[in-house]
Amino acid sequence: MTFDPNALRMTMRQWVTGVTIVTSVSGEKRGGMTVSSFTSVSLEPPTVLVCLNKTTFTHDIVMESRAYAVSLLGVGQEVISNRFAGFDPLHLEHDERFEGLDLATAETGAPLIVGALGWLDCRVIATHDTATHTVFIAEVVYAKSNAENPPLVYYNRSYQLLTPVELPDQT
Repeated sequence: MTFDPNALRMTMRQWVTGVTIVTSVSGEKRGGMTVSSFTSVSLEPPTVLVCLNKTTFTHDIVMESRAYAVSLLGVGQEVISNRFAGFDPLHLEHDERFEGLDLATAETGAPLIVGALGWLDCRVIATHDTATHTVFIAEVVYAKSNAENPPLVYYNRSYQLLTPVELPDQT
């Protein structure tokens, strides 16, 4: 039986994800990209993971530095998401993506996007190689929440707003 990659693509479009920017720095090089393949692994020890395509500039910097930061985006930061996804023709080069943004750093020196809903600064503790991607498992060395806006979510190829579901009274 031949597997149809379009079936996987269409199915995964039904999965709602948060939108993050993963950044890293190695020497004078810094990179960043929009990532939806991000998740918490455990609280003890504090661990998260991201999956990065091996062909990306940011992948190579994370591999070199063994560190990355995650900025969790909120509603109103769609332009930043598009910029780091490579959809902004004025900011196609890797370092141009940071132009005009208010940035901070924590423990590793990886850029954090000021105004995001939350930040994680991470040191890579393990990698897992797959055909096209590397899974970077990392210990969280810094975390801060700034949840002033709803999260930016992505579903079926577009940004969406969350709507609370009212559960029926079960008393």
